[in-house]
Amino acid sequence: MKPHLDMLAAYNEWANQRLYDAAAVLPDEDYRADRGAFFGSLHGTLNHILVGDRIWMHRFTGTGDAPQRLDAILHDDFRELRVARRAEDARIVAYIAGLGEADLDGLVRYRTLRDPTQIEQPLVPLLLHFFNHQTHHRGQAHAILTRIKGDAPSFDLLIYQRETGISLRRGQGGDFSARETRPA
Repeated sequence: MKPHLDMLAAYNEWANQRLYDAAAVLPDEDYRADRGAFFGSLHGTLNHILVGDRIWMHRFTGTGDAPQRLDAILHDDFRELRVARRAEDARIVAYIAGLGEADLDGLVRYRTLRDPTQIEQPLVPLLLHFFNHQTHHRGQAHAILTRIKGDAPSFDLLIYQRETGISLRRGQGGDFSARETRPA
């Protein structure tokens, strides 16, 4: 399981870099406009992904910020948000890299934000949720970008695997820089 988690942490960092690169070129009014996504705008969605990551990383490690609202705007300025995203991604990669096999058998105890019931779960399924949550909301961000510009970079795990060669037996490489364009 550990190599898969290492891959997901590195993939998460890669996908976020691509997402933020695409968001950086948008006019501010497009970036902040409510596009009907769960957290409204691309700005709200990017903040939510960081909020979720910080909540879970606090639960996993007992350290760092733990926002109390899922719709919190942690950084109103895009550049500050991007710096915070990079720092959180580095923290995630380091945390996953530091996990040993014994850690993967551990349990996590936490309280949800919606209902303060005490929950206890094994770490690995929570880590899978953690990475899936990021992917889910990056999908919403992809839809927002596509609606605004008509195209967006691919965030597919398979593209990451092909670019890096991770988990491939042969055939690494290729040009995957073409953006995904909405069909006419």
